[in-house]
Amino acid sequence: MKIGIFCPYDMYRFGGVQELVKAHRRHLQERGHDVRIIAPRTQVDEYSDDPGIIQIGHATKVHGPSTSFEVSISATADEIEQLYDDEQFDVLHVHEPTNPLLARQLVSRAHCPTIGTFHAKLPEGVLNTSFKKAYQPYSKSVLKHLTYLTAVSEAAADFAAESTRMPIEIVPNGVELKHFNPKKVQPFAQYDDATKTILYVGRLEKRKGVEYLLKAYHELRREHDDVRLVIAGDGPKRRSLESYVSSYEVPDVDFLGFVDDARKLELFRVCDVFCSPATYGESFGIVLIEAMAMGVPIVAGNNPGYASVMRGRGRLGLVNSECTLDFAYRLELLLYDEALRGLYLDWAKKEVRQYDYSKIVDRFETLYKQLVKSSLREREAAAS
Repeated sequence: MKIGIFCPYDMYRFGGVQELVKAHRRHLQERGHDVRIIAPRTQVDEYSDDPGIIQIGHATKVHGPSTSFEVSISATADEIEQLYDDEQFDVLHVHEPTNPLLARQLVSRAHCPTIGTFHAKLPEGVLNTSFKKAYQPYSKSVLKHLTYLTAVSEAAADFAAESTRMPIEIVPNGVELKHFNPKKVQPFAQYDDATKTILYVGRLEKRKGVEYLLKAYHELRREHDDVRLVIAGDGPKRRSLESYVSSYEVPDVDFLGFVDDARKLELFRVCDVFCSPATYGESFGIVLIEAMAMGVPIVAGNNPGYASVMRGRGRLGLVNSECTLDFAYRLELLLYDEALRGLYLDWAKKEVRQYDYSKIVDRFETLYKQLVKSSLREREAAAS
């Protein structure tokens, strides 16, 4: 098949959706399919051009009160028609189809079956309710052009369901499990010692809840002095978080700033608990799956997206991040209770297998084939 995959974000910047799109292309190409990624023109000054990425329109970053995100700006009608004339896609897969504005142009002019996949989850509250009401007319104008809908989690599907009655199939995000093998990763030497390590990796912004982790860790240190906290990531909250550590003299907290994938694996290799205390705005939790694959127990905020990953026995790791004492107690249990750690890791080892990219792409490949066959039958029926 000739498959087009649209990503509304700059493909030459790091991001979860971008990495997923690249992985899907790689696995589909290994199966003999011809795949092109469609994305906004990059704003990166220097980059290594990928001939498999078609750049049209451009992306711009929008800054909100607690996070930032990209939107893709429209291309010309001639650009899109030329794209479809040149590529002749059998199927078009659009990620975040209601992200303005390029996705709408693509699906409304497509000459093939179209699939939309939803990733985003907005926080609950008055602002979100007002946003939904204002945004629904636009969303409906996009969704009516899509043949099939999927979402990475129930949380993401709930947002999409506000604007459509179409069924939405849950197909989770995935990871390349062979890359997250603790036996093949060297430990990060600085922390390869007897001190227990709590690790956070991610953006330092309000919704990630890192200030609650600092408070819980500070409480934990009242009883245990053989533990450290390592915070890897950057963002608008970094200065205030560092100020909190300094003002309250919280011991043994290291801020590493942004780390690349190789360093992240090294940190996973030496940590005893991975913690992601996000309070809202999470539709899934790829980093949780990565930690599971690396054999690391998790303590995570009990938002709907994380709850979709931390199922069954994994719920032991879910916590109300804003409850400092409960949070600290959960960290203590998963750091020091070896029997509980063993039960948790047994669950994680089995649970994570379903998220391997090969299995996720199996599902999409089957879906593509079904939609292409259905489209062919409809054209044949119309011609007769």
